[in-house]
Amino acid sequence: MSADRLDILIAGGGLAGSLAALALAERRPDLSILLVDASDRLGGNHIWSFFDTDVPAEERWLLQPLRPRRWPDHEVSFPRRSRRIATGYNSIRSQVLDEVVRARLQPHQIRLRAPIADVRANEVVLEGGEVLRAGAVVDARGMAAVAGVDLAWQKFVGSVRRFDRPHGIERPLIMDARVDQSFGYRFVYCLPFSATELLVEDTYYSDGPALDVPRLRRLIDDYCSACGFGAGTGLSEEAGVLPIVLAGDVSAFWPSDGPPTARLGLRGGFFHPTTGYSLPDAVASASLLAGQRDISAPALHHLFRRRAEELWRRRAFYRALNRMLFRSAAPAQRYRVLEHFYRLPAPVIARFYAGRSTTIDKLRILSGRPPVPVRPALRALRSRP
Repeated sequence: MSADRLDILIAGGGLAGSLAALALAERRPDLSILLVDASDRLGGNHIWSFFDTDVPAEERWLLQPLRPRRWPDHEVSFPRRSRRIATGYNSIRSQVLDEVVRARLQPHQIRLRAPIADVRANEVVLEGGEVLRAGAVVDARGMAAVAGVDLAWQKFVGSVRRFDRPHGIERPLIMDARVDQSFGYRFVYCLPFSATELLVEDTYYSDGPALDVPRLRRLIDDYCSACGFGAGTGLSEEAGVLPIVLAGDVSAFWPSDGPPTARLGLRGGFFHPTTGYSLPDAVASASLLAGQRDISAPALHHLFRRRAEELWRRRAFYRALNRMLFRSAAPAQRYRVLEHFYRLPAPVIARFYAGRSTTIDKLRILSGRPPVPVRPALRALRSRP
C-alpha cells in the first residue's frame, strides 16, 4: 500500500488501537485506514472495566456499540471495612470488541497474524520484511521497556467460571482484600455475569513484573472453595501485568531518538498511574484522533506527545501515593493504605479513579490517621516525582 492510498496505519489491535480504528471508522469515513496486529483476533482475551464517572458523557458514543455490561453499584471488602458504593460499574469483553470492530471496518482495513518488526513515521515493517506505508503511523502495540521510569506492577490472573448453583454475588466485588497479604497488597476481584457465571480474578501489587500464573490459578481455586462456590467449569482465562508508576519522566515513553509517530495506550504512557487501567485514556485518545483535521505524522506525534506530557504533570499526586504505598509500607501491610482510602465519600473515590482529584480531594486522601509509618510516608511523598 502506498502513502497516497492509505492515510493512517494503526500498529497494534489491542484496546487502544481497536478503539482508535473504530472511532476513525465512525467519525472519519473519508480516511483510508489499516489496523495491523500479530494475533488472530482483536483485543486478545480480556475484560476491561470502568466506573460511570471514568468516561465523560460526550465520549460514551464510542463505547455504546461495545454493549458494556453495567451494574448500578459495587462493593469493596477489607479486614476492617466493607462497603457498598452507589457508583455504576461497567465491563466490556474483548470478544465483543473484536466482533464490533470487524463488523464496522471493511475486511481490507484489518490485517491479522502480521507480527510487526519495526515502526517508523510513515512505515510499518512486518517480520517477514514486507513494508506497509501510510501518511501517518499510530503506534498502539502495548507496553514497551522504558528506561528512566520507576515502576511497580499490578499482576493478575482471572478465570470466568460457571458454577452448578448460584454463587450469590449480586454486584461487582472490585476488591476483596480479606485474603492472605503476605506477598504484597492482594485482592480478589469478582464480576457476576449471571447467577451462575462469575469472573474470579486474583490480583496483587508487586515490586517486580514476573507473573506466577500457576500459583494464582491455585489461589483462585482456594478462594472459590472457601466461598462455597465449588470448582465450577472454566469458560475463559485472562492474565496480565500492568505498570504502576512511582517516579520518572514521560519522555521515556516518547524518546527523542524514536520515529515521530503518535503513540496510544500503554505505549504512550496513557494509563492511570495507580491502577494501570487504560480504558478511559484509550477512549479519550481515540475521540481526539477522530476529531483531527491535520492527520500528518508530525502533527499527530506532536498532539499526543503534548497530551501525554500534560497528563503526566496533572497526575503527579498519584505517583506520590504510589511511592507511599511501595516505599513506606511493608508488603503485608500495604492493604491498609487502600482500606484507609475507602473511608472517603463516594465522589472523592470516583474522582480519584477518573484521575480528576481536586485539591480538596487530595487533602482529604492524606488526612486522618496515617495507615503507614509517618516518616517513611513523608519521605516517599517528597521524593522525586
